[in-house]
Amino acid sequence: MSIRPEHRQASPVGVGETVVAFDVGGTDMKSALFDTHGTLLGLRRTSTPLSGEHTAEAVLDRVAEITADYAREFPGVVPRAAGLLVPGLVDDDRGIGVLASNLGWRDVPFKRLAEERLGVPVAFSHDVRGAGEAEFRLGAARPFTDVAIMVIGTGIAGAIFVDGHPHLAGGFAGEIGHSIVIPDGPLCACGGRGHLEAIASAGAIARRYNERTGLAVDGSRDVLARAQAGDEIAGAVWREAIEALALSISQLVALLAPDAVVIGGGLAQAGPALFDPLIAELERLLTFHRRPRLVPAQIGENAGLIGAALRARDLVVNGAPADRPVAS
Repeated sequence: MSIRPEHRQASPVGVGETVVAFDVGGTDMKSALFDTHGTLLGLRRTSTPLSGEHTAEAVLDRVAEITADYAREFPGVVPRAAGLLVPGLVDDDRGIGVLASNLGWRDVPFKRLAEERLGVPVAFSHDVRGAGEAEFRLGAARPFTDVAIMVIGTGIAGAIFVDGHPHLAGGFAGEIGHSIVIPDGPLCACGGRGHLEAIASAGAIARRYNERTGLAVDGSRDVLARAQAGDEIAGAVWREAIEALALSISQLVALLAPDAVVIGGGLAQAGPALFDPLIAELERLLTFHRRPRLVPAQIGENAGLIGAALRARDLVVNGAPADRPVAS
């Protein structure tokens, strides 16, 4: 799907430098220009060019093509930097896509290659960390200095901020979807067993219901609807997902004691059906620990693009991404 290039959409980024932003996913990629007023121009969603071991190169070529399209469509809006987010294991500091097994790349110097193609500085990061950046600086996580942002969709990943600073650990931090919640439990796509992602992601909820009933369902929302209608198997699958999420969050609480856990992604759209039992189960698990607030994400489906734009603007102003700008 492509949105008409003349389409203009308000965004919360505010006044700043003109930048171009890309949020690459496993099936599609979003892109947009952000002008000096923070208006989001030419929002597009295009298919991620999958080309086996050459996918990374194809993605970079597509980024260059879209940027050239924007130059023709918006000749008066010239980006001074770009923001690029990709999935998988990402080393922000070195600008490298370390591994994306389902997209076929390993140790790709995305930052350098993108800068060569675009001719402007490029801020490079993980797709969920980019969305977390937007929530931390402009959204639900803004009031907090110690916070974890979880995105629950096809998989589960997170962005962690400690004392107001992002915790990266060479790209390995935030892989909460691969924390073990059931030893020797269901097989995870990464090859491990009993990982949170294999039990509580939106994809896992639908898959686990199908495995138990033989019935095809239209995602986790369908499973929840069946549970609310009295389907005992759907209820069990949903309850097990809640229990796994609460257990994983309790581990975060014990280790990091965050002020809040912000939850986004498709599963968060379940609203009280997710948050009410999750809060109750977390309370059951905790004893003396600090109770974090569990709050829904605010930025919405363009959070990744907005995070990429913020980091790109930081490159122009500071020469490097900032932790959190001073409120105006």
